Amino acid sequence: MPSDPDSTPRRPDLILLDVMSTLVYDPFRVEMPAFLGLSFEELLEQKHPHAWAEFETGAIDEEAFYLKFFRDGRTLDGPGLKVAMAGCYDWLPGMQQLLTRLTESGIPMHVLSNYPLWYEEVERATGLSRWVPWTFVSCHTGHRKPAPEAFLQPARQLAVQPEACLLIDDSPENVAAAQALGMDAISFKDAGTLTRDLVARGLLGE
Repeated sequence: MPSDPDSTPRRPDLILLDVMSTLVYDPFRVEMPAFLGLSFEELLEQKHPHAWAEFETGAIDEEAFYLKFFRDGRTLDGPGLKVAMAGCYDWLPGMQQLLTRLTESGIPMHVLSNYPLWYEEVERATGLSRWVPWTFVSCHTGHRKPAPEAFLQPARQLAVQPEACLLIDDSPENVAAAQALGMDAISFKDAGTLTRDLVARGLLGE
């Protein structure tokens, strides 16, 4: 959808929701490097460049991810890392309440997330599926945003035109990729800003 600030966005037929750093706190930048005794910059330098993406798409399993995690092949306490991450999953401020309001709009909502099987830990911590189903998670679909198929598969599977879909995502790259396919997309910042964007689309009352 063109980003014309003077135009009124259409009411979508389908909402696709990112999860990490949109609905739920992501411990990747703080708690993961802290567990490993590294700064975030050191983590980026020392981790394998493709291991996480391969884990997210299901190309490798959890054990293979642990073995491949560090670029230099050193040992990772994988189970310990998983527990440390799982202990940090929690709703971002205001998002649980906002999802409750959104369910009253009657618009179908589905998760569209880049995440490995650890999404099950997110579910245990938040009960997210009470509001929105984990329909499109990259570890099951094999597609990661911003790849076009990551967006087109949900539209095709749910029989909705891309132009009738709304993506809510914190990644500017993912937002731009969805818009390039004709989708409406909101770049998530916080619950208050998102509420205003949803009111503008007729999805929430004032």
